[in-house]
Amino acid sequence: MVITVVGLGLIGGSFCKAIKEKTNHTCLGVDLSEDVIKKAISEKTIDGECKDLSVSDITIICLYPEATVEFILNNKEKFKKGSIVTDVCGIKEYIVSSVKNDVEECGVTFIGAHPMAGREFSGYAYSLSDLYKNASFIMTPENAPEDAVSTLEKLVLDLGFGKVVKTTPREHDEIIAYTSQLAHIVSSAYIKSPTLQKEVGFSAGSFKDLTRVAKLNEDMWTSLFIKNKEPLIFEIKEITERLSEYLNALENEDSALMRELLKNGRILKEKSIEKNK
Repeated sequence: MVITVVGLGLIGGSFCKAIKEKTNHTCLGVDLSEDVIKKAISEKTIDGECKDLSVSDITIICLYPEATVEFILNNKEKFKKGSIVTDVCGIKEYIVSSVKNDVEECGVTFIGAHPMAGREFSGYAYSLSDLYKNASFIMTPENAPEDAVSTLEKLVLDLGFGKVVKTTPREHDEIIAYTSQLAHIVSSAYIKSPTLQKEVGFSAGSFKDLTRVAKLNEDMWTSLFIKNKEPLIFEIKEITERLSEYLNALENEDSALMRELLKNGRILKEKSIEKNK
C-alpha cells in the first residue's frame, strides 16, 4: 500500500519510522516544515513528500484536534476513493462528529483512532520506530466496512502495537478522561507546590512518576481538555472528593479511616494489575 502520514511530529514521525522498518509499504509525508520533510527523506523515514493525496491507500492525520478537522474537511474530495482516512487525536467524539459524514459522502472510509503511546517530548527529532511496541491502538469503527477495519488493524499490529481495542467515540472520551487527561491535570497541579523549590536531593521514583507528564505540550493538551470538558470535569470532581476523604482522616487523626482508605486503594490497584496481565 501507499500510506501517507500528515504531520511528522513525535506521533507521525514514529508512524513513518515504524512503517519503513517493519513493513514493505510505501510511506509518504506531509508537513508544514520543509526542513522536517527534507530530514525525514534524508533519514529514509519516508519515501518522499506526498503531493497528491489521491495516491494514498491509507492517510494517517497526526495533527492537533482543530487542525485535524480542518485538514480532513479541506481535502475530503482529494482523498483516493475507497481509501481509509484515520487520525490519532486523544479525543474522538469531536473528531468523528466533525468529519465522518462529510468524508464518507466522498467515497472514503473514516476510522477514528488513538494510539496509546507517547513521550514527554514533542517533534520529529524525538520520534522512534518502536514507540508503539506493545501499545494499545484504540479505534472507533462506527459501521465502517469490515475490510477497511481489518486492513487498519493488520497494519497497526504489523507496526508493533500489542492489541487493538474497538469502542465508541463517547466511551473512548469518557475513559480517556480518567486514564490520561486527569493524570496530566494532576501532574501539572502537583508540580506547583512551593515545596518544589526544595525537592533537589529529596526526590526519587514517586516524585518522578507523578511529575513526568507535567512536562507537556500546553497547546495540544489545552485543546484536548476543552474539547472533552464534560468527562474531564466529572473526573476532577471525583478525585477532589477522594482527596477530601484523606484530608479529613488527617485533620481528625483518624488512623482507622486512613488505613481503610489506603487499603482500598491498594486492593483496587492490585485488581487493576491482574486485569492488565
